Amino acid sequence: MGTSTEDLLRATVTALLRATGELQSDLARGLALSQAQVSRKTAGRSTWTVADLDRLSAHYGIAVVDLVVGPTHALEALPKARRAMVGGIQTVIAV
Repeated sequence: MGTSTEDLLRATVTALLRATGELQSDLARGLALSQAQVSRKTAGRSTWTVADLDRLSAHYGIAVVDLVVGPTHALEALPKARRAMVGGIQTVIAV
């Protein structure tokens, strides 16, 4: 049996957090959610909604379809300006 869309999305969000150097609390602020909500969603104890997908898309600057294809595709679509630099600081832009 294949990987579910929800599994792919969780893996994608985790990969994007790492690539951007963000913490769950940074992502939560960017999505107007609590850190606990983001934690539950990334752990699979709560599902991402369609509205969450739209906010994730705006937050990371990539299309919704890039989020659900999987981490590799999403990381390739991630704008270079959103990637963390070694020793750098990521600026969170609220949606």
